[in-house]
Amino acid sequence: MPQNKISSNAFHEATKHSYLSVQINPNYVDAVTQPSAFKFYPKFYRRVKLNVNNPVHSFISLTSAITLEKMYKDSLDKLRVNPSAGALYPTEVYVQLRKIPGILDGIYHLEVENNCLTLIYELIDDGLESYIIPNKSINGFIFLISCVYYRSSWKYQNRSARYCFLDSGHHLGAIAASAYLHEKDIQVIFDFDKLGLNLALGFENKEFITACAVSGELQKKQVRPLRMKVPFVCGTDYFEANQFIEDTYQATAVQKSNQQTLKQPHFSFDKDKFLHTILHRRSIRRFRKKSISPEDYLYIMQQLQQPIPTENHEEIDIYSVVHRVEEMPCGLYKGTHLIKTGDFSEQTGYLCINQAIARDSAVTLFFVSDYLNYQTAMQIAGFLGQRLYLASNYLGIGCSGIGAFYDDETQELLETNKDVLYAMVIGI
Repeated sequence: MPQNKISSNAFHEATKHSYLSVQINPNYVDAVTQPSAFKFYPKFYRRVKLNVNNPVHSFISLTSAITLEKMYKDSLDKLRVNPSAGALYPTEVYVQLRKIPGILDGIYHLEVENNCLTLIYELIDDGLESYIIPNKSINGFIFLISCVYYRSSWKYQNRSARYCFLDSGHHLGAIAASAYLHEKDIQVIFDFDKLGLNLALGFENKEFITACAVSGELQKKQVRPLRMKVPFVCGTDYFEANQFIEDTYQATAVQKSNQQTLKQPHFSFDKDKFLHTILHRRSIRRFRKKSISPEDYLYIMQQLQQPIPTENHEEIDIYSVVHRVEEMPCGLYKGTHLIKTGDFSEQTGYLCINQAIARDSAVTLFFVSDYLNYQTAMQIAGFLGQRLYLASNYLGIGCSGIGAFYDDETQELLETNKDVLYAMVIGI
């Protein structure tokens, strides 16, 4: 077994939950100490207010838009198109724009709370391409996903290494959904010089790049690295370092992923209905224990089987524990293959840290992988999770992601030695 695979497995192993570990460390936090969830550059930076009636602006805005504001206890939560573990939103988006009419060539930070682009670096003959696709230039868009990890580790400690990668994958899925609506092809890239880019962007140890998505006209052209470092701005109002998360990131950022041929997915969603789905996507909190139709279940599974537009890939196996699908035997399925029959609803509820939604759902799904690159695998699991949210909500079926489960016992139920990366539920 390659050394880097052992290293990746070790990081996952170190963050496993068990019944005993959860009882010993229930992980209570004081909500008033939560770090800020939005990043802002100084007020004197040049900004472009995004206008949703402009197709380019709309494409960018919809990758991260706030879609609902609600009071929770004493705080105002601003929910977005992308779900996030604990609604902590550690991910940030930067976008390089080149040859876009009406917008200066540069690298911009997407200021989500104010729906605007902040120019943080003006391009001349340099750019992000030299770190991502050497000897090529993109006339169009390069989206960067980063994680301000303390927003998550404040609550979830070491296990937030998983959640940062899953949230990054969800955010990539939000970019893909906006690209579909705006009839743009994208390519997601996981293997590139992330450490060099972190240095150039001045992130210190407080933020790190996880992935990128490119869309536009590719040209064979030498683009030199950024000619100067971008001034640093912290994404939280205060910061506490977590060495485990930093070590996990550093080790997995330089590993190579498995490779595949780039293929674009082909969806047939009604555009107006799909836009409504994006804007009204929510994580369900309870189910009524209603059944879903086999046609809806198979439709959702078919969307998950569509290609992911990337050459850097890790295979994800999807196990479905069917509780309430009409005309389908209750039991454990791998894909559409029935492994064993039985009512496992109480067991899945227990495995997901006694969460009722995993017991009362129509289907509880588990994403597992025998990966080469842990960071890539977790992001792909999150990307698929975003697809599952949108495909199920498109049909009026509720969905929620579950990042907390008893790892080893879940493997026993699934009868697999592969790592369990993510759990999700759908139902009514």
